[in-house]
Amino acid sequence: MKPAKANAKAKWYSRMTPAELDGIAATFDREIDYAETKPLTPAMRKAERAARRKKPGRPKVGLGAEKLRISMEKGLLKQVDAYAKEHGLTRSDLIAQSLRRILKAG
Repeated sequence: MKPAKANAKAKWYSRMTPAELDGIAATFDREIDYAETKPLTPAMRKAERAARRKKPGRPKVGLGAEKLRISMEKGLLKQVDAYAKEHGLTRSDLIAQSLRRILKAG
C-alpha cells in the first residue's frame, strides 16, 4: 500500500478513515475534460504497444508448458501430494523433477 501523499506527513491508505479515503477518491470522481488531455509521446506509445503485446500469465520456461491429463493410481497420487507438500513443491514440479532425473540417468 502506498502513502496518500509524497510528503513527510504521508499517511498509509490502510490507516485512513473512510471519510479520508472518500476525500481522496472525490478528486477522481469527475468527468475528464478533453482539453486536459494530450497525445502520447513516442516513448509512451512504444510502452503501450509493448504492454498490449505482452500476454498475461506465467513466464515461459524452456519451450513453454503443455497441460497433460494422465491417470495415476490414487494411493500413489496421495504419496506424491504428501511428498510435494512436505518439500514445498507443487505436484507438477515434483513430477517434472522426477522425470528429468530419470531422463538424465538414461
